[in-house]
Amino acid sequence: MEVEISVEAEKKRLNNWVALTVVILSVLMGLGKLKDDNIVQARQLLKADAIDGWSEYQSKKIKQHLAESSLRQARMLAIANPAAAPALAIQQQAIARDAARYSQEAQALQARARAKEEGFEALNARHELFDVSDAALSIAVACAAVAALSANLLPLLMAWTLGGVGLFFWLAGFAGWAVRADAIIALLG
Repeated sequence: MEVEISVEAEKKRLNNWVALTVVILSVLMGLGKLKDDNIVQARQLLKADAIDGWSEYQSKKIKQHLAESSLRQARMLAIANPAAAPALAIQQQAIARDAARYSQEAQALQARARAKEEGFEALNARHELFDVSDAALSIAVACAAVAALSANLLPLLMAWTLGGVGLFFWLAGFAGWAVRADAIIALLG
């Protein structure tokens, strides 16, 4: 009788630990999912802004090349027709100013587009941390379920270990730590 009571007490204690583990892991997964969704939205906006920036950059570069081409044509016309040279000189100055302005604007647009891409890459690294965290926490919940079904402590210890890994990447994602998960991502990808 005493042995049956202690076995039931052990099972109840194990199930309590499993329940507490599952609750904690589920809360972490839920909070991580919310943060990751916000990061994904920010990534999408940055990527769209970067694409827009590169499109503007290309447009300015095309305008710059057209202005430079027009300038070359005006110079050739001035050489071919010296009588028109004074009138063409005024146009050449205006075209040269436009070309210089397009060049400066293109450089500024290029710098902004690169900054947006760098921001995207930083958010992408954080997103990957949450992906690894979510995978580890999901596997940990599954291990905890196996512990409850088998009434065995070993799967619960595995759940705690994987939960610790998931928690580490979860914290790294929230805090923006410069943790690289490239090897794990490559393994999963």
